[in-house]
Amino acid sequence: MQIREASIRYEGWRVTAAASGAVFFSFASVLVYTFGVFLKPIAAEFHWSREAVSAAFGFAAISVALCSPILGVLLDRIPPRRIILPCFAVFGAAFASLANLTHHIWRLYAVFVLLGIVGNGTAHLAYTGALATWFREKRGLAFALLMSGGALGAVVWPPIAQALISSFNWRTAALLLGLSILLFALPLAFQVKRRSGTPTAPPEPGQSTVSGSLSRPFWIIVVVLFAASLSQNGAIAHLAALLTDRGISPKLAAGALSVLGGATLLGRLITGWLLDRYFAPRVAVCLLAFAALGTYLLAIARSGALGYLGAALIGVGMGGEADITPYLLSRYFGLKSFSALYGFSWTAYALAGALGPVIMGRAFDVTGSYQNLLTILAALTLAAGCLMLFLPAYREPETADSRTAIRIDHDLSRAS
Repeated sequence: MQIREASIRYEGWRVTAAASGAVFFSFASVLVYTFGVFLKPIAAEFHWSREAVSAAFGFAAISVALCSPILGVLLDRIPPRRIILPCFAVFGAAFASLANLTHHIWRLYAVFVLLGIVGNGTAHLAYTGALATWFREKRGLAFALLMSGGALGAVVWPPIAQALISSFNWRTAALLLGLSILLFALPLAFQVKRRSGTPTAPPEPGQSTVSGSLSRPFWIIVVVLFAASLSQNGAIAHLAALLTDRGISPKLAAGALSVLGGATLLGRLITGWLLDRYFAPRVAVCLLAFAALGTYLLAIARSGALGYLGAALIGVGMGGEADITPYLLSRYFGLKSFSALYGFSWTAYALAGALGPVIMGRAFDVTGSYQNLLTILAALTLAAGCLMLFLPAYREPETADSRTAIRIDHDLSRAS
């Protein structure tokens, strides 16, 4: 008897758990959430400006943006493990190599470019296509559990990195984190596979990369993702600085980041449950409204409580939107070119993610305040959410089973 998706014994859940564990050790988790912890000690040792060190993250983001479509195309054509395992091997080794940095800043930039090239081969993009082959009724929940690995990293990795730096130094911390990636992520990633017996053949057809990328639904998704990323990543990157500028203690400001990480995890789990029950664009409107409200609260926050509430609302919205993007792509375009289309959408996300913090920094340098720009970004996020209302009903990809059912219904109607 075939085991259904709702059963805990269904093999797809084991694949999901392995993929979520691997994402916990990925670029989107380890690097993104520990960069701010390493920034100050690295800048202090080499007497580099914080702007110069921060540029390394920008190089990584640009590399992610450029390489995501290529990774997506490859993931649609070859078994995911052939992409994920080499990318994790390079990612772990490159992260550990930060322990050998010298005073030549170009070496820091070179390592971060390499980390960006393989980054999405370790993150969510690499697993969603495989998981989509395992789930149809519970696809939203499966994607939510996958994304939760990265959200958990937002909570766990910063204090781990800080504890290692405090106990040893930043070089030892980088080495140990890199080795942990190699030790734990590779065995987890090895368990990720497609459902079908032939790993490169998706179980349902769908649109080609060209037809999908030229469609109105795809561009609505991309525009919404770009606007949300611009607002949310800009606010997150300057969250601690924003709060301390307003007299909130550094300890409370750092706590706001932990609140954001916890809210992101909660938002992803709740969104996964909602996606399997309600029309995803309507869920997206609600989530982006939460994020817009959170951004506005940061614009006017004068207390730790209001700052925490703003961070939590942004976290819920950001976490949920991460679930919705791959879910919508799989529903509107099928799995034939799913990873390629997801890769192109990641390019928009990464470019906006690199641009948002720069715009925030520029606004502060010019005006001495974040308030006006945050208010504009809140309105932009809300407007982006409203765009989701223009998405049409799902057009499920036609399968062999559905064609057979249509023929049977047609024959029965003729016979009657």
